[in-house]
Amino acid sequence: MSIIAPLSIPSPDPVFQTFNIGPFFGIGPLTIHIYALFILAGIIAAMFIVNHRLTKRGGESGVVIDIVLWAVPLGIIGARFYHVLTHVGDYFYSGANLLNVFAIWDGGNALYGSLIGGAIGALIGCRFAGVRLWSFADALAPAMLVAQAVGRLGNYFNHELYGLPTTLPWGLEIESTNTAFPAGLAEGTLFHPLFLYEIIWNLVGVALLLLIERRFQLRWGKLFALYLVWYGLGRSWLEAIRIDPTSDTFLGIPANVWASFVAVALGIVLFIVQSRRHPGLEPSIYLPGRGPKPALTPEEEAAEADARWSDDELSKPAPAELEADADKEGVPAKS
Repeated sequence: MSIIAPLSIPSPDPVFQTFNIGPFFGIGPLTIHIYALFILAGIIAAMFIVNHRLTKRGGESGVVIDIVLWAVPLGIIGARFYHVLTHVGDYFYSGANLLNVFAIWDGGNALYGSLIGGAIGALIGCRFAGVRLWSFADALAPAMLVAQAVGRLGNYFNHELYGLPTTLPWGLEIESTNTAFPAGLAEGTLFHPLFLYEIIWNLVGVALLLLIERRFQLRWGKLFALYLVWYGLGRSWLEAIRIDPTSDTFLGIPANVWASFVAVALGIVLFIVQSRRHPGLEPSIYLPGRGPKPALTPEEEAAEADARWSDDELSKPAPAELEADADKEGVPAKS
């Protein structure tokens, strides 16, 4: 491939997209997709961050697992089906293999779909864990940006998520055999590395959200609202210059641009509504009547021990009762 910029970013060799482990349980080789590993790494990173943030606010360590067990599977399902529904032509045509709808390992997972599915899962998980949904959402906001930044490296290895042609030094090299390579362009044409732009945008967003949170102590979903605004603004620009020939459009605008506008609008509305309804801090990250019991003082522990001892003594049968029971059984009572 001829390169027209000396500092261009080469795409990884396709051989690094997958590797096999086998035989797997005597059945055959197990194919590991690098794309999936980056998604998994992002999820794990987000879990540690959310757990740390929730425990700092009085949550039990590990409570995030109870929520993630619902949020992650539904988030992955939502991400996949959102992608399929916005790329209908890729999956539903004459002779199509409909099982490809579920081929998540081949790429094609939409962040906005994961937000929808993940929100449903988080709502269910928070109910079971007794955690306020908005407390979890605020703890998740910067963690989501970290997870998305890590996950975008998977797009890089999959040779996807790139933008219009560019002559900038950091242009991304894409092979002309790529199915999304625009027709009529010369081999060696470089493209905007949208995966890198989004990584930078997300990491800047993490720093910004943490600074705002420290300064204004945002709670009740207000930090999550700012996440929606920040991510929606950046994504709307990236999608506007993205090469995605099979994406569905509405009024000539890609579906993901519309979704970005919706995210920004929802974030603004959520921030305004929650600021009016809840101007202060949350009393607890837990729902009323849920959560761990507060630690007892030494005096309270001593009083509780005395109460238990008194209850045990009162529950013991009196000597007269022991004699009566012994007579009924025909056994001499001990004196």
